Amino acid sequence: MPIRDETRPAAPADGPRPERGRFSRFWTAQTASQLGQRFGLVALPVVAIETLGAGATEVGYLTAALTACYLLIGLPAGAWVDRRRKRTTMIAAAVVRAAVLAVVPVLWAFDRLSLGWLYAVALVVGVASVFFDVAYQSYVPFIVPDEDIERANARLESSAQIAAAGGPAAAGLLLKAVSAPVVIAVDALAYVVCAGFLVTVDDSEPARGEKAAGGSRLAREVLDGLRFVLGDPVLRRLCVSVGVSNFFATLTMTLTPLLVLRTLGLGSTVMGVVLGVGTLGGLLASLTLPKVRARFAAGRVMAIGLLSAGASMVAFPVAGSLDGPASALPVGLLVLGQFGMTWGAVTFNIAQVSVRQRVCPRTMLARMTATIRFVVWGSMPVAAILAGRLGSRVGVVACLWIGVVGAFLTALPVVGMDRLIRSRSGTAAPGHGDGA
Repeated sequence: MPIRDETRPAAPADGPRPERGRFSRFWTAQTASQLGQRFGLVALPVVAIETLGAGATEVGYLTAALTACYLLIGLPAGAWVDRRRKRTTMIAAAVVRAAVLAVVPVLWAFDRLSLGWLYAVALVVGVASVFFDVAYQSYVPFIVPDEDIERANARLESSAQIAAAGGPAAAGLLLKAVSAPVVIAVDALAYVVCAGFLVTVDDSEPARGEKAAGGSRLAREVLDGLRFVLGDPVLRRLCVSVGVSNFFATLTMTLTPLLVLRTLGLGSTVMGVVLGVGTLGGLLASLTLPKVRARFAAGRVMAIGLLSAGASMVAFPVAGSLDGPASALPVGLLVLGQFGMTWGAVTFNIAQVSVRQRVCPRTMLARMTATIRFVVWGSMPVAAILAGRLGSRVGVVACLWIGVVGAFLTALPVVGMDRLIRSRSGTAAPGHGDGA
C-alpha cells in the first residue's frame, strides 16, 4: 500500500498539506546519508587497522568516539531541535559531516594522518550525527499521516538496508582498488548529495523558534523530555530494551572487523561482502514488516525480532572458533548470522520507532527521541571500550559469547507491552494483536 504523503496532511493542526513528492525527496536524501554512513563504517576501522596499525583497544576507542556524543550532547540536542526547523538542522549536519570527513584523505595524502586525527574526525561526525538523527526521526510524523507512519518508517528502513547491503560490499570492492582513506572521500560525497536533496524539500513544518521556546530555559525543556519518557510506561520499557540491545550489539559489532581481519584472516574485501550480503535480512524485514504488523501486535513483533537477533549472533563466535585452512564455512556462518541478526534488529526497530512516534505529542518528538537516544546510544561508547578491553584480555571469540548471552536479555522489557499499547487509545497501528 503506497504512503499517502502526497495527498494528505501529516496532522490537521500542524499546518498546510505537504506538497507532492516531498516524502520522495526526503527519502532520497536519507538514502544518500545511509549510503555514506555504511561506507564510513567499513572504511574507518580499516583505516585504523590497516593504515595506522590499530589493535582491539584502539578500534574500541574509535567506535566510542563516534558514539560518545550522545552522552555529551544527546539531551540538549533534542530540546535544541524542537526549537528549530528540523530540515534546516539536517542540512547543516550533513554539510558538517561532509567537510570533516574530507579531511581524512587530505591528511593521508600529506602523510599527516594519525589515530588522534581519526578520533577527532569520528567525534565531530558523531556530534553532527546526533543532530541529524534526532531531527530525522522527529520529522516523519510531519510528512505522513498517523496511519502511514509504520509504512513510511518501513520504506526509510528499506533504503537503509539497501545501503547496508550495497554500501559495505561496494566499499569492500573499492578497498581492493584504492586505499581506505580514499573511500572516506566517497562517504563525504554522499553527505553532499544528502544536503542537496534536503534543500529541495519545501518545508511546511510550523516554525517554532521563539514562540516554541517561550522564554523557558533549555535545561527545563531537557527535563521535560526526561520526565515524559520516564513517566510513560511504553516509552520507559522501550528505552530499557533498546538500550540493552544496542549495548550488546555494539560489543559484537566492535569486534567483528577484528574477527574477520585478524582471527579469521579473511581480508577487508571479504568483510565488506559479508556485511553487505548479510544485511539483506534487514531489507527483507523492512519489506515484510507492514504486513506482519497488520496481523500481529507490536509487542509480539518486537519480541520475535529481538530473540531472532540474539539467536543469529551465535554464528559469530562459532565462526571464530573454527579451525582449518578452509574459509568457506566461517564465511557462510558470518553471512547467515549477519542476515538473521539484521532481520531481527530491523523488525524490532521499525515497530518500536513507530510506536514511539504515535504515543508522543509532536511538540515533544525531538526531546523524546533525544532522551531515548541518550540512554540507548550513550551505552554504546561504554560497550565499545569494554569490547576493546575484553577482546585484548580474554580474546575476541570469548567476548563475542558474552554479547550472545546479553542479547537474549533484551526481549524481557517488551513482554506484556501489548496491553500497555492498547491502553493508549489511538496510539497503536491497526493490527490483529492490538485489538483494533
